[in-house]
Amino acid sequence: MIFNSAQEEFWAHTYAEEYIQRNHKFDHKLGAEAWRTMLRKAEPPIASYLECGCNIGRNIEQLAAVIPGASKSVIEISRPAFEIVTSRFSFVHAFNGPILDSQFEAESFDLVFTVGVLIHINPEQLIANMTKIYRYSSRFVLFGEYFNRTPITIEYRGEQNRLFKRDFGKLFLETFPVELVDYGFFWGHIYDTAGFGDVTWWLFKKR
Repeated sequence: MIFNSAQEEFWAHTYAEEYIQRNHKFDHKLGAEAWRTMLRKAEPPIASYLECGCNIGRNIEQLAAVIPGASKSVIEISRPAFEIVTSRFSFVHAFNGPILDSQFEAESFDLVFTVGVLIHINPEQLIANMTKIYRYSSRFVLFGEYFNRTPITIEYRGEQNRLFKRDFGKLFLETFPVELVDYGFFWGHIYDTAGFGDVTWWLFKKR
């Protein structure tokens, strides 16, 4: 597989196994409550969704309690994580590779979302990734990411240029024809166990 950046290769190979080990136990009941909060204004209800960067399926499992009838699709860059998640759940579409290399039809999903994924994308490729996400959605786009008012890079477990914080919501709103439906913040003190530590989230609707 040819990667578009050093960040993609890092998440696909270098840190893949360790990330799986760090992300296999969660409070799914609390996580489902978080998802009910994020989707409370998504009307009519979501019938299909695509998660970009699903790892081993934490959000998939939590969403099963919130929108159990919705059809599921995923993109995951790590081969080990992809094999685990596709063995646990049934998907309409499942792609192993970077978001930029995926080739789904436009407007295929009611909801397309990321949680803790945009923060790991090379800033020079951020708009290109957002464009893919925007095109795949027929109605809603949701981001749950670490927030900073100005773009910054911080060290990630001893690694440089692997975690980028910024106002992802503002960038998306100013770049694409969408309207803000809802937004909020999950304080890590309460939501770490559900996998939503200090996450700012935005729900957008395409115009």
